[in-house]
Amino acid sequence: MALAGQHYVQSIRIMIGRFRVCSFRRFRVSEIKNWGKPQLDRQLGFGFPNSWPSSLAKLSPFLSGRAHRHRGQKQVSGPEGDAETNLADTNLDRWRTNPVASLTGLLTTKDSISVHAGDPEFLTAKHSTSIPATPAVPPPPLPTYSLSCSAPGAGDPDIPSNISQTLSLALSKNATCAAVSETQLVPPTAAANTSCPAYFRFIHEDLHPWRAAGGITHTMLDRARTTANFRLVMLHGRAYIERIAPAFQTRDLFTIWGILQLLRRYPGRIPDLDLMFDCVDWPVVHPDEYQGENATVLPPLFRYCGDNETLDIVFPDWSFWGWAEINIKPWDALQKDLDAGNRKVRWIDREPYAYWKGNPEVAAIRQELVKCNVSSEQEWNARIYKQDWVKESKAGYKKSDLARQCTHRFRFYLSLIKSLVRLVCSVIGVEIVMLGDRYKIYIEGSAWSVSKKYILACDSMTLVINPKYYDFFSRVLMPTQHYWPVRDDSKCNSIKYAVDWGNSHKKKAQKIGKEGSKFIQQELSMEYVYDYMFHLLTEYAKLLRFKPTKPPEAVEVCPESLACQAIGREKKFMEDSMVKSANVAGPCNLPPPFSPEEFRELHQRKEKSMNQVEMLERNASKPEERNASKPEDSNR
Repeated sequence: MALAGQHYVQSIRIMIGRFRVCSFRRFRVSEIKNWGKPQLDRQLGFGFPNSWPSSLAKLSPFLSGRAHRHRGQKQVSGPEGDAETNLADTNLDRWRTNPVASLTGLLTTKDSISVHAGDPEFLTAKHSTSIPATPAVPPPPLPTYSLSCSAPGAGDPDIPSNISQTLSLALSKNATCAAVSETQLVPPTAAANTSCPAYFRFIHEDLHPWRAAGGITHTMLDRARTTANFRLVMLHGRAYIERIAPAFQTRDLFTIWGILQLLRRYPGRIPDLDLMFDCVDWPVVHPDEYQGENATVLPPLFRYCGDNETLDIVFPDWSFWGWAEINIKPWDALQKDLDAGNRKVRWIDREPYAYWKGNPEVAAIRQELVKCNVSSEQEWNARIYKQDWVKESKAGYKKSDLARQCTHRFRFYLSLIKSLVRLVCSVIGVEIVMLGDRYKIYIEGSAWSVSKKYILACDSMTLVINPKYYDFFSRVLMPTQHYWPVRDDSKCNSIKYAVDWGNSHKKKAQKIGKEGSKFIQQELSMEYVYDYMFHLLTEYAKLLRFKPTKPPEAVEVCPESLACQAIGREKKFMEDSMVKSANVAGPCNLPPPFSPEEFRELHQRKEKSMNQVEMLERNASKPEERNASKPEDSNR
C-alpha cells in the first residue's frame, strides 16, 4: 500500500504540473473525488489504479496546499505567454511620441477631495509571469558571503583626498577577483507566491521600443556608448566593467556595487547581457531622432530617470546603497530609521506648515521656491531652508541626518530658549522631542531628485510640485492618494492652499501622508528594489540579438575588488549594504504589461485628480467661493 500511495502522489504531481505548465483546466479536489476511473483516465491522458478513490483522501492535504499556492494566479502558456500578446497591443509609442500636455482642464467646484485607499483595478495585474518551480529535492546549502580584505591599494597622490579613487583602483591591472569562487546556481524552491508591485509593469513599457524593433543589435548598443559612463557585461554570473567616462561623485561606484549585490542575492540566475549606463541626470534618448532609417540604431541606454519625451531605461539610483559624499546611509537601514522617527510624534502634533530644505542653486525652479518662504510681508504657510553641503560636511552632517528629517524642528523658535532647553534637559535626563511638520515639499532639481523617497516616507502629506521626470517607482503614485499636487506656475499660492486645506481637513490630509509613507515602506523595500533589477535585466537580456562577450577593455569586478579598495564612509556603506546570503525563494512574479485601456485609465485618473485640486485652488481665490467652502468640522 505504501508503494501504491507513492504512485498516486507521483501521478497527482504530473497532473498538476501539466495543468500549470500547459495551462490546462485546473480541478478542485472535491471535483476529482467525484470522478470515476474512466473519467479520470480521459482527463489525465494516462491510466490510474483501480483503487485510487480510497487513497485520494490521504492526498487531499497535498492537493489543497498546491491549490492554495496557485489560487488567484493565472498561468501563461509559454515562457512569455499572454504578456507577449498584451505587449504588442500597448500604445507606448503613441504615448511617448505624443505625450499628454499639461494636466489641466475643466474642474469641479465642490470643495471635496476623495482620498483613495488602495490601488485601482488597472494597477493590479490580472495574471503574472512566475518563475517555474523546481522538483521537491533537498535544497543545497545557501551561499553566505563575507569580506576578507588586505590593505587597500595605494591611490594617486596627485588626486585630492575628497575625490574617490575606489573604482579606479578596482579597475586597475592590480585588482583581481581570482579569490572569488565560481558562481553557484541556487534554483528557487518554488514560484514566488506574491506578485510584484504595480510599478514593475513599466518594465514592459520601458523595453517596448526595442521589442517592437525586433530586438537589440550591436549597432544599437554602440550608439548608446556616446553618453554612457560605463559598460556592464555579465557572463555566467560574473560582472565585467568598462569605464567610458568618470561619473559625478561615486554614482557609478555604488550603482555597480548594487548590481554586484544582485548577483549575490540571486546567484547564477542573471542571464548574460551587455548594456550601457549613463549616470547623468538628464534623459537623452529622444524618439524623434530615431525614426525612419535611424530606427535601426535606437540606443538602449540605462539611467536613473526618464520623462514622457524620452526613451531612456530607468534603473534604481545609487543612493539605495548609500550616498557617501553627503552621509546618506543605505536605504535598508535608513528606511527603518525613518519609520521609527514617524512613531515618535503624532501627525496632529506636528507644525502646521510645509517644510523644504535643500540646495536651491541647482535649478531656477528651486530658486523660485525660496520666494515662498515666510516673510514680514507674506505668509505662504511654507518654511524653506537652504542646505549648504560644504558647511555641513565640515560640521559632521549634524543638521542633515535624514533619519531625523521626519521630526526635525523644535516648537521653541528662539535660539536662546532652545539652548536653555537643551541644557536643562541634559541635566535632568529628559529627551528633547522633535516635532517636524505636517507637510513636506518635493521639488525637482536640475532633473529628478533622489529626495523623493525620503520625503514620502515621513507620514507628512507630501506636496509635489508638478514634476517633469520620473524614476522607476513613481509612475504609479496617485495625486490625492499618495501626495498632494502643487502647480509649478503658481507655487506659493498653491502651497498656501494645500496647507490651508490640510489644516481644515486634518483626517484626509493625514490619510494622504500615511498612504505615501505606506507605499514607501511596503513597496519600496530593498527586496523589491533587487527584484525590479532582476526582472528588468532579465527582460532586457531576452531582447539581445547577439551573444555577449567580454570586451578587451573590460575588467572583472566583484564585491571584494570594490570594498577592499574603499576607505572611510564608502567602505562602511558597502559593508552595511552587502548581501550576506543568497535568496532561495526567488523574486516576486513579474506582472503583465498594461493594456491600452489600463494605460489610458491610469493617466486619466491622474489628470482628473489634478484638475480637481486646481479648480479648488481657483475657487478659493474668489471671496464668495472661499466663504462657501469653509468646512463645518475642522478635523474631518
